[in-house]
Amino acid sequence: MYESILNHPGSLFGQFERLRRELDDVFGVSGLPGSIRSVAPGTVPAINVGRTPNSVEVYAFAPGLDASKIEVTIDRGVLRIAGERSSGIPDAAGKVNVYTRERGAGSFMRAVSLPDDIDPGQVNATYRDGVLRVSVARRESAQPKRITVQ
Repeated sequence: MYESILNHPGSLFGQFERLRRELDDVFGVSGLPGSIRSVAPGTVPAINVGRTPNSVEVYAFAPGLDASKIEVTIDRGVLRIAGERSSGIPDAAGKVNVYTRERGAGSFMRAVSLPDDIDPGQVNATYRDGVLRVSVARRESAQPKRITVQ
């Protein structure tokens, strides 16, 4: 195999790449979205959105949260998931010198635009094993019906 010019030790290009990654970490920018409906990589929490014949399902992957501090709201067809993750560094230990911080901390908010056929009165949210599942029922009039042919 060939050796990448970006990985060569001491390479000017390698130094620029390292600087770009460090600036991305500092400013919270990990690149441009991959598609019209996606957000920049690294957006927290990561979510999956899908639909069944009876509901719209949203899964938010947010481990280490207190379920009582997660706020889920629906307003004008927009589902909002908000919360806050603590740093995990104990305050009682005194001053802690942190050399690397890979786990994000602080408040977050994600918004998902829902289709017009949902019923905002029938929402179920559960948090288990670091995954928040929000199920929003679709109106009965919007659900597929089987028609008997005579």
